[in-house]
Amino acid sequence: MTPPILAESVRLDDEGVHILDRRVFPFEREWVLCRTSEEVAVAIEDMVTQSSGPYFAALGAMVLAAREASGHADPRAYLRRAGERIVATRKTNNHLRKAVAAVLSEVDKAGGDLVEAATAGARAGDELYRSRSRALGEHTAALVPDGATVLTHCWADLYLVEFVLAARRQSKEFSFFCTETRPYLQGARLTAETLAEMGADTRLITDGMGAAVLASGEVGALVTAADRVTMDGHVVNKIGTLGLAVAADAFGVPFHAMVQAPDQAAPTGADVPIEFRDGDEVLSALGHRVAGERARGHYPAFDVTPPRFVTTVVTDRGAFEPGRLREYYAEGEANQ
Repeated sequence: MTPPILAESVRLDDEGVHILDRRVFPFEREWVLCRTSEEVAVAIEDMVTQSSGPYFAALGAMVLAAREASGHADPRAYLRRAGERIVATRKTNNHLRKAVAAVLSEVDKAGGDLVEAATAGARAGDELYRSRSRALGEHTAALVPDGATVLTHCWADLYLVEFVLAARRQSKEFSFFCTETRPYLQGARLTAETLAEMGADTRLITDGMGAAVLASGEVGALVTAADRVTMDGHVVNKIGTLGLAVAADAFGVPFHAMVQAPDQAAPTGADVPIEFRDGDEVLSALGHRVAGERARGHYPAFDVTPPRFVTTVVTDRGAFEPGRLREYYAEGEANQ
């Protein structure tokens, strides 16, 4: 089948990096053109793209930085500074660090043209992410029985797309409940739209309905992405994941968290910096104020689910109980 539009939401060409604006999707299909690496950094900060979108945007940004570096005394130093700027845009998710590392690794190996090396690194990083996502989808689909109803939260991006495609290769079909995911409504605008685009039976629920749906007995599995998973099994993901995981545990519903690899740089949940966004963002939805002028907002963008509420951490190398994640590295270091 034709890949859903959000599977190809970042494009690099001679003009710059084109990013599909997820803030207005699916009502509008606008592309933001970033001509410099700094413009990409600002776009990531401004939530033009989310989930794995910043990873692909960061790859493109590093190519733009390589193009810009030719006018500087130390081009490689300029490229590294640009990478640091990109990584700093959103600190909780590891994708940005990995994208920058993929490009810098190729640049360090190559002794020739900087732009050519950066472009090769970006291409390799793109291919690696997609291949690992396919493996992740296969392993996750194998855990969920045919005909199950799956509860999602936020937008799992390529992980979710590959999960659905893998299920069909395994002759399985799932139906879905999607949380709306305030305040940016990624679940409503991105997840539900993409699942419907792929022909999956999809129902949208508000964020407050999750526990009741889990209690109903209709849900066979809670499946989300994870922005990071620590080595001791804490799952860091979009705010609201913790509440759903606790409710799933209370009602005997397995929770499968998808991540390409556990993060060796984060031994415990306390080692992951949690991004707090401007509280004013929760006072509006889709550009419309939803609270009175006297209200103040509070917006932790991610939460941390303890391993006791996690059934399985699914990686590109298979499924692991949260207490056994060190076994992931028994095969050696994972590629970036």
